[in-house]
Amino acid sequence: MPREIHFISDLHISLEKTEITKRFLSYLDRHAPRAEAVYILGDLFDAWIGDDDPTPPNAKIKRQLKHLTSSGTQVYLQQGNRDFLLGQRFCDETGVNLLGDYAAIDLFGTPTLLTHGDLLCTDDLPYQAFRKKAHTPEWQQNVLSKPLWLRLIAARWYRLRSHFHKRGKTQDIMDVNQQTVIEIMREHGVLQLIHGHTHRPAIHEFEIDGQKAKRFVLPDWKKGSAQALCWTKQGHRLEAI
Repeated sequence: MPREIHFISDLHISLEKTEITKRFLSYLDRHAPRAEAVYILGDLFDAWIGDDDPTPPNAKIKRQLKHLTSSGTQVYLQQGNRDFLLGQRFCDETGVNLLGDYAAIDLFGTPTLLTHGDLLCTDDLPYQAFRKKAHTPEWQQNVLSKPLWLRLIAARWYRLRSHFHKRGKTQDIMDVNQQTVIEIMREHGVLQLIHGHTHRPAIHEFEIDGQKAKRFVLPDWKKGSAQALCWTKQGHRLEAI
């Protein structure tokens, strides 16, 4: 079997989204074992309020991830804007490796940068201000110290607020800033970038300092469809889940 590397993002798993949960469990059972490594680039969950949250389907997801990593497939996870409170306990229970906001890998000889994508949306100033605050240890410790029931209520309120805030923003503001993309890729010395977050799957071709560059935007998972970006030495393809 040829070596395979898989990339997925923006599943937004939650108690209410049973079809997406079933798709992900099917992916872990039938598709992911073929891969040498699986990269989950953020927003695996629709809201993560702490590694101590037993709300379904969290336990089932953890067990299936542990089964996959125990079988030899490496799983790497970046935090998204919905599940940035995923921590070390989750990693210990699943065998998943937590990555930083930016991770550079060698993808079959091509240096490639991985990120969730929200940091590239620099035109959305209110979000970037919130993100900066929410990623401080003090803010996170304050949230995680609250009782579980209170965090559950707060998560529902946050999702509702996020929904209405998005309705008031233009699509351009919520998309990546191309100059930011170029600056980040130049900073990391890469000509290939893979990210999610925007829910606008596409392959963008452009130039950086006269060299051809590519930006792959991963598809978000929906009730009726889901895809993984699968990569081998021969190239890449989108595989339906």
